[in-house]
Amino acid sequence: MRRRFFVEAFAGGTACLTGDVAHHLGRVLRAEPGQLYELSDADSVFLARVERVSGNRIDFTLLEKLPAVRASLDVSILLAIVKFDRYEWALEKATELGVNTIVPLAAERSEKALVSAAVKRAARWRKILLESAQQARCLRPPFLCGVTPPAEAFADNTASLKVLFSERSGAPPVQTIFNEAASKEIENVLVRIALAVGPEGGWTDQEFDAASAAGFREVSLGSNILRTETAVIAGLSAVHLYFDNST
Repeated sequence: MRRRFFVEAFAGGTACLTGDVAHHLGRVLRAEPGQLYELSDADSVFLARVERVSGNRIDFTLLEKLPAVRASLDVSILLAIVKFDRYEWALEKATELGVNTIVPLAAERSEKALVSAAVKRAARWRKILLESAQQARCLRPPFLCGVTPPAEAFADNTASLKVLFSERSGAPPVQTIFNEAASKEIENVLVRIALAVGPEGGWTDQEFDAASAAGFREVSLGSNILRTETAVIAGLSAVHLYFDNST
């Protein structure tokens, strides 16, 4: 299977890669003129031939437009900051599972040192999202927002279905909420879903209140207590089970 890379735009039957990605393709993967790759501009995908490798720039000629699989879902994750090794693993898996937008949350129970350091990790996180999207053959990498307080992120989200994963005993099962919502969705209409995943120690009462005020529905992923990264995978798997009509 040919590797896929992302470009800013296609122009007159040509495209180019620059910067670190071009360096990786040219120096590490040893791209040469005549080799074929797939290129995506976040809207279309083309089969392309390498024409020239020059430093941190690779020029391509577009040969053939390829089918671009468009998702039936627009999923955003509001993801509380946790220890970076687990957080970055969650970013990788969320990308593979088709997330469109990721909002890092400075939750009340997120470690303050991690929240402070998160700004400096943004470039690394975008690289993780880019590489994961290439591996998963997405049309584009997820958009990474800046670090945001939960109340602000909840209020700004405009998804049609908004859920907050909760460990509280009264939260209804995710399958109940998703089955109800899926029965109301209109066929062939893009489904916009937001998932809020909390930190170690869970949400505070104030965060629960802010989520409720913004239209988030509190749901449970089961009786077991899940780590943040596990909740990401479980939640996204449930989303695809109930709402993904792309296959």
